[in-house]
Amino acid sequence: MELIYSESEIQEVAKKIIANISNKTVAFYAPMGAGKTTLITAIIKELGSMDKVSSPTFGLVNEYADQKGDLLAYHFDFYRLKDEIEALDMGIEDYFDTDVWIFMEWPDKIPSFLPTDATNVKIEILDTNKRKITF
Repeated sequence: MELIYSESEIQEVAKKIIANISNKTVAFYAPMGAGKTTLITAIIKELGSMDKVSSPTFGLVNEYADQKGDLLAYHFDFYRLKDEIEALDMGIEDYFDTDVWIFMEWPDKIPSFLPTDATNVKIEILDTNKRKITF
């Protein structure tokens, strides 16, 4: 599926992603500033979390709960990894072995560990206000 959108349409895009992907592990490929975290924030909100979503750049992973307090999602940002062994050291395989949503920014930093059934989402910057997403 391919969509062109602006930030004001982000919640509708989040709904379409949730409705049209086949599994809960989602890898976001996009350049810096393309809106990966903004889109993941919208998806997590759409899934029912009331948590404040932020980029896990420094902690590498954030956890989000649903309205009942149950674990809903893990949000990874692998940008700062020097090599993919760091992901292994943090227990990435254990995270992938759960039944919660997993959203990954910069998944190209851990190619050996990506689940083969992950949904790939590609975001392209068209101009300062428009993005194209393919998944």
